[in-house]
Amino acid sequence: MQKRAVHFGAGNIGRGFLGQLYFETGYATTFVDVVDELVAGLNARKEYPLRIVDEHTYTLTIGNVSAVHGRDTDGVAAALEAADLASTAVGVKVLPYIAPAIAAGIEKRFKKTEAPPLNIIICENLIGAEDFMREEVRKHLDKNFHDALDAKVGFIEASIGRMVPVMTDEVKAEDPLLVCVEEYCELPVDANGFKGPIPELKNMKSYANFEAYVERKLFVHNAGHATTAYLGYLRGHEYIWQAVSDDRVRRAADAAMEETRAGLVAKHGLDRAALDDHWEDLKRRFHNKGLGDQVARVAKDPVRKLGPNDRLIGSARMCLEQGIEPLHMAFAAAAAIRYDHPGDAAAQKVQHMLRTRGVDGVLEHICGIEPGSHVAELIGRGLERLEEEGWRD
Repeated sequence: MQKRAVHFGAGNIGRGFLGQLYFETGYATTFVDVVDELVAGLNARKEYPLRIVDEHTYTLTIGNVSAVHGRDTDGVAAALEAADLASTAVGVKVLPYIAPAIAAGIEKRFKKTEAPPLNIIICENLIGAEDFMREEVRKHLDKNFHDALDAKVGFIEASIGRMVPVMTDEVKAEDPLLVCVEEYCELPVDANGFKGPIPELKNMKSYANFEAYVERKLFVHNAGHATTAYLGYLRGHEYIWQAVSDDRVRRAADAAMEETRAGLVAKHGLDRAALDDHWEDLKRRFHNKGLGDQVARVAKDPVRKLGPNDRLIGSARMCLEQGIEPLHMAFAAAAAIRYDHPGDAAAQKVQHMLRTRGVDGVLEHICGIEPGSHVAELIGRGLERLEEEGWRD
């Protein structure tokens, strides 16, 4: 019998990641989206091209697909009633807007008491996604189905590591359904979030200690990417592949990730050799010229990326909690504070605060760091080092 999947969001991650996994596992996939042209195109063609951009570029055809418009609540509910597995990749801010349709699907599905569990993978890189989404759906759900929501609906947290290049106008003009992605194609998920047996899905890796893999993503992939971008910007690089090819940038990123890897081993007992291999593979992926990944895209919004629990400050705090001096992570944070791209409103906000309130103002109001604390002292030393070593000659 044909397995069926429903995916909310037919964008880069939807078509460029989940769609591939579903197709290669043998699912018929129904995408839910609100872009009229996208919905019409998927329904007319029942397939779309997926270009893998790596050392060897090639194109796959992802078939057995259809689409339902997001405003067609009855259509979405019918798709969820019949689904073997579902997922989302719509962006955290959009999740509340799809909750009513999910609630309608739950009511339609569980009117039949013998209906099997429904598992929905939340591909949003949102910590606490399970509790957040369950409560958003509960707001729109008839009270008679609250027990079914808790007992038979799984909201599974996922960590998305696949990188998607910026789609240029030239590439978009080739085919409105074309998506380009890197070859890396793993989907780590929280094994504890599923209701009933864990469904089969190619390249999905379920972990009981999922927090460790969320932090690995944030404190190695995201932190390493950001460190490369901010230091690369100061060195005048436009693309991530240029930045990671710069010996000075790469050595600084290596040193920072040495600290975070040691912290993750101490905190979660992760295998050090596997973490080392992961970082080496990430650098190889950062070298991918075909992605055309721009420094400005990766560095964008330093207000968020300098947040107290995010990739830079969060990494430094995690290291300190494990007794590791985050000297090089503080240097990366200093580079983020100096990021002044004229086209980035958040970067200009940081620069304005730096001019009007000084470094202590930025540390306190953006980074959530007490002026005079040890982390503040380390970042101050990092700012001095940037000047002394001429990172912006």
